[in-house]
Amino acid sequence: MNATVTHSADATEAAGEGLGRTLAAGDVVGLCGELGAGKTCFVRGVARALGVEGRPVSPTFTLINEYRGVRPVYHVDAYRVESLAELAALGLEEYFDGDGVTLVEWADAMRALLPARTIWVRIEGVGDEPRTISVCRPPA
Repeated sequence: MNATVTHSADATEAAGEGLGRTLAAGDVVGLCGELGAGKTCFVRGVARALGVEGRPVSPTFTLINEYRGVRPVYHVDAYRVESLAELAALGLEEYFDGDGVTLVEWADAMRALLPARTIWVRIEGVGDEPRTISVCRPPA
């Protein structure tokens, strides 16, 4: 597991960009951390690395935002979802097995639905605190 400490939103985005440069079609990234930890900030960096123009926003109320870059980027937010059945009904498997990269905020809420190959990112710290970003890739 790799861990990085960041001290600003820009540095958190840069950490996401670093991960984004390593992602390929079909990759799934599960993001975990408290409200305000910087999950969406990290996603912005990943999206930038994948050629997405503009500034991704959290899909808290839409559940999934889709962006176009060098490959599709699917940004999922499970914060307001009440059950795994609700998430399963979205047909997420199609995103996971497609030609894009899927980024899932509040991934702990849907761990049972995520593929074993999921790359896990945990962000610790809120407010003005530094962020500790841990990335755990599944064994190859």
